[in-house]
Amino acid sequence: MRVLLRHQTKYQYGSPVALGPHIVRLRPAAHTRATVESYNLRLEPEPGVRWQQDPWGNRIARLSFLKEQRIEQLEIDVDLALDIRPVNPFDFFVDDRCENLPFAYPDGLAEELAPFLASPRGNLLDAFVKEQPAEGNFIDWLVALNMRVAQRVQYLIRMDPGLQTSEETLTKNSGSCRDSAQLLVDVLRANGLAARFVSGYLIQLADEGNIPDLAKGVSSDVADVHAWAEVYVPGGGWIGLDGTSGLLCGEGHIPLACTVNPELAAPVTGTAEQEARGFEHHMEVIRLGHEPRPRKPYTDEQWDQLTATGASVDEALRAQGIDLTTGGEPTFTSRLHPKLPEWNTEALGETKWQQGLVMAKELHKRFGVGGLVQYRMGKQYPGESLPRWAL
Repeated sequence: MRVLLRHQTKYQYGSPVALGPHIVRLRPAAHTRATVESYNLRLEPEPGVRWQQDPWGNRIARLSFLKEQRIEQLEIDVDLALDIRPVNPFDFFVDDRCENLPFAYPDGLAEELAPFLASPRGNLLDAFVKEQPAEGNFIDWLVALNMRVAQRVQYLIRMDPGLQTSEETLTKNSGSCRDSAQLLVDVLRANGLAARFVSGYLIQLADEGNIPDLAKGVSSDVADVHAWAEVYVPGGGWIGLDGTSGLLCGEGHIPLACTVNPELAAPVTGTAEQEARGFEHHMEVIRLGHEPRPRKPYTDEQWDQLTATGASVDEALRAQGIDLTTGGEPTFTSRLHPKLPEWNTEALGETKWQQGLVMAKELHKRFGVGGLVQYRMGKQYPGESLPRWAL
């Protein structure tokens, strides 16, 4: 799915002020899962802009304002076109020597990753770490830890600047996405695993799934500034863990800055003669063009052509006195057991009976309130000793 992300930030000072150097960290990192088609950073008023790489390899824009320049409002706009395709977040290798915990980073990695291994300690953090010893399969352990953080920390929108310490987050059992990310970083480091803090965009496209008994995603396309953690997996590189959702990072996570400390990943930092009196922030995501999807497989023009063709066929049949009827039996498949014989070549099987009961009860609940579900013998085919069951 091709989308355009628009991110607008405004700082309003109330009166003309001089601005010092600013750092903008709003450009996608090289390991972004989505394909970056175009990127544009607009600034008003226009300062001097120099693109640089920070010590961690992040692309940053350094803004320089003239000494005599006075500004009442600074506006930072990002237009980012992306091609977002589903990815398997578990599609990475793990070094054979590091498949199980505990392990030591091999081949000199520990020295290279040293800045990402230092961890603060605290009583609550230590207790949280001890609840899940670092043992067993590495990836299973990561998944379980990520889910523990998501379950322990109730998500809240916290507009005040800065981060809570992990001790504060564990005391309150609540925090913003950046607080959950920092807790996850601290726990990983306490277990001897290199971890870094990530700020970025999270793009979530509307869930158009048609399966009623599955959990639903967002009802409309949304984008926001987000934070998560990355852990270094030997053989796999930096792997993203979203401590807010409890999921591994996927195609909608767009990393912008990955750093040792969260303060170094802030989207915008800089100085001014006085504190900004107003702040505006707006984000939107727009789909570019049409791509077939479950609830809109055709464009409006294609659908109009189909309905017009159908109407003309109906008219021609009526003119000849021809009436059409439909018939036949539905054929069901199973998304839970697609490879079992009863869903491919065999007529009967245990899972077919179980899922038939589930469907019958669901249909009764939705359409047959006050009625009864009938269990009876069905058709008997040549060569079979007993009739088949029917609901």
